[in-house]
Amino acid sequence: MIEAITRINDAINGAVWGWPALILLGFTGVFMTCLTKFFQVSHWRHWWHNTLGAIFRDKHVTTHTSDKQISQFQSLCTALAATVGTGNIVGVAGAIATGGPGAVFWMWVIAFFGMMTNYSENVLGILYRRKGSEGEWHGGAMYYLRDGLGGKKGCKAIGAVLAVLFSIFCLLASFGIGNMSQVNSMVSNVNSAFGIPKIAVGIFLVIAVGLVVIGGLKRVAAVTEKLVPFMVVLYFLGAIIIIIMHVAKIPAIFVAIFEGAFSVKAVAGGGFGAGIALAMKMGFKRGVFSNEAGLGSSVMVHSSSNVKEPIRQGMWGIFEVFADTIIVCTLTAIVLLSSGAVDLTNGVADEAILEQIGGSSNLMSYAFGQAFGPIGSGFIALAILLFAYSTVLGWSHYGTTACTYLFGEKGVWPYRIVFVLLVLGGSLMEAQLAWDISDTFNGLMMLPNLIGVLVLSPQVMKCTANYVHRIIAKKDDVEPMLSAFPDIQELQAAALKADPSEDEQ
Repeated sequence: MIEAITRINDAINGAVWGWPALILLGFTGVFMTCLTKFFQVSHWRHWWHNTLGAIFRDKHVTTHTSDKQISQFQSLCTALAATVGTGNIVGVAGAIATGGPGAVFWMWVIAFFGMMTNYSENVLGILYRRKGSEGEWHGGAMYYLRDGLGGKKGCKAIGAVLAVLFSIFCLLASFGIGNMSQVNSMVSNVNSAFGIPKIAVGIFLVIAVGLVVIGGLKRVAAVTEKLVPFMVVLYFLGAIIIIIMHVAKIPAIFVAIFEGAFSVKAVAGGGFGAGIALAMKMGFKRGVFSNEAGLGSSVMVHSSSNVKEPIRQGMWGIFEVFADTIIVCTLTAIVLLSSGAVDLTNGVADEAILEQIGGSSNLMSYAFGQAFGPIGSGFIALAILLFAYSTVLGWSHYGTTACTYLFGEKGVWPYRIVFVLLVLGGSLMEAQLAWDISDTFNGLMMLPNLIGVLVLSPQVMKCTANYVHRIIAKKDDVEPMLSAFPDIQELQAAALKADPSEDEQ
């Protein structure tokens, strides 16, 4: 049965992650960057001031609400919980082991343009979100596909079909990228570092995940807003110490990254120039696996924020990709490349080391072990445990949102039960198959979402121009664009006038 699943998955994966899909992903990021006049660069001070800077000075960003909505900071932490996972450790290691150091450069490229893809998704998520019966916001790619794309002349059926397809793919992806692959990495690393049986770790994780998931978004957000800052700072400090220890290697590491990105040597039997193609493909795939820009996933939690301005939540999307890939993945790459596990002159991973440690998934454990001994391996096991656990929590909400869209509230509890039970399945699954299935589901989610983003790109452009005119240029001669629906637009505009401090940051 496993062989049959592998063959079917390989066939689908080859189609959805072929060059046409990668070109579509890259084109969308470049297009949205140009359409918004390089917002991530031209207004970097503004979005930085209103994201990380606002956490320490603005109550609108961190204040909890008594209703079903969550704060902007909670939405960021829940989104980061889902994105800052094993892709930042195991995924980066796998990309380098397969595509060489040059894959890191292409991760940076896809992240730079992915900032504006994620920004656009969040803007559309706020524009097209709806309120539930208990005052909670429901939003995501399925909503802007149905009501945005579906609202175009002659596109109602197309929008509805793509919304359903996205929701189905998201539901399946929540079991792959958001569950089994994360759990598999957790269990493998804990088993390798501490010798604890995989089944025992799996049972513990079933309990730990179940206790939070059954509480819904408010409980998930309450856990992630404490867990995410702690785990990121912890990992950051550990990585910085190793980088300082190997500071003399830093120039050679960056040379290897840039040379590897444009290497024309043959790789793994490929023809002339195969090195570039492989580095680019692995960088793009693992970059998207890490930051999820283009998948339309994190917008489902960003849309639940109590924010009124769509652009404000869009800026959190920029910061999310920046923190996830430009910061965390880069730290991982530098630590790994300084460990000696990869030859910086030819970009090839040491086969003897890979065989000794049991594959590329344990490369970071090896790198930290080289610096700190057994404590380093234990540190990485703990880091992966926290990263992957937070990802599972974040993705449980994404899957719940997709399930609610498809089946209504009655489908939520059956979904949560299946989701928790699959934690145990992931702990016993073959590692490579878990990652391959995750890759496939990522690609399947990406296609309908990117179609929606491109078709609705004029809305993003108009909303961005409106915000820049009002807030950055400080001209009050236009009304804010807060929602695509007149009734919600009116309510949000009235709320913004009653409490204009959100627009005074």
